[in-house]
Amino acid sequence: MQTVLVLFGGVSPEHAVSLVSAEAVLRNLNKENRKVLPVGITLSGKWLLFGGNDYKDIADDKWEQNPNNRTAFLSPERGAGLCIVSDNGIETVPVDVIFPVLHGENGEDGSIQGLFQLSGIPYVGCHVCAAAASMDKSVTKLIAATTGVRQANWLTLRRADFQADGAAMCRRIMENIAFPVFIKPCNTGSSVGVSKVMDEASLMPALEAAFQYDKAILAEEFINGREIEVAVLGNDRPEAAVAGEIDAGADFYDYDAKYVTTTSQAFIPARISEELNAKVREWAVKIFCALGCTGLSRVDFFVTRDTNEIVFNEINTLPGFTPISMYPKMWAAESLPFAELLERLIVLAQEA
Repeated sequence: MQTVLVLFGGVSPEHAVSLVSAEAVLRNLNKENRKVLPVGITLSGKWLLFGGNDYKDIADDKWEQNPNNRTAFLSPERGAGLCIVSDNGIETVPVDVIFPVLHGENGEDGSIQGLFQLSGIPYVGCHVCAAAASMDKSVTKLIAATTGVRQANWLTLRRADFQADGAAMCRRIMENIAFPVFIKPCNTGSSVGVSKVMDEASLMPALEAAFQYDKAILAEEFINGREIEVAVLGNDRPEAAVAGEIDAGADFYDYDAKYVTTTSQAFIPARISEELNAKVREWAVKIFCALGCTGLSRVDFFVTRDTNEIVFNEINTLPGFTPISMYPKMWAAESLPFAELLERLIVLAQEA
């Protein structure tokens, strides 16, 4: 019998999104001849083996109160697996595969992958270096530039420089990038801490907000384009699904548009020509390979409205698996339903 550890939550601004993704993964994961261990990490960093049977409690953020929860942790010792604390001591359960359903900081940035690597247990998704490079937007841009893909003009900015002279940083941005300009923390996802700045008066508050999440941030040129996303799946020979498109129905595709409001719309396939669809899928695979990714990633682009030029935006190595997430929807459009996608990911983890 195969044992799969599904890890969710995390010490991350994207903790709540992870809970919704985890509920969908746990509900769709094939349980036949398989033991599933749902382990959540609280916002304070405590690891708990979920003792309930209703996965909806995870999505509703009620899971921590379950009286049957037990303290558990993953041992870095090879072969030890999951350690479960009880009144009689510590029980160790061997684990065959880890499925991290973690987004953003401490889950998508290579840190938890380092623990998986030490444990010797195969795991879904990118390994340490690729995860870390893909999470840091400034590093991602430097590596993606080697592929020749166009990117928005950007500056990497440091918190220490902002604290020393915020006005000088504002002047530097305005000298290099025209308004509107996007301000983004380098190491968050789900548009956490991102602002679209329209004028000089709004620049300082946007920088202050972004630096609350990271010590390095990007100032980035606004691209007037369609927001195009591509789901990539595989290891040595990755494949890209048909491209999808997000119409945010808002000023930009921020956290609320993604997860809170109902203004955004998804179009699969994207409303671009077949030629552009093929090209953007080709670029997605190139970027995936350049960053050394394995398993899965969602690669995001713009297609400019005036010239139909493809512009790379960012890559997400552990994209959402919520009911409205684009990654599983794009593969469903390729006749790979959610449950089968999960099985493919587990096989890829064992092959990586």
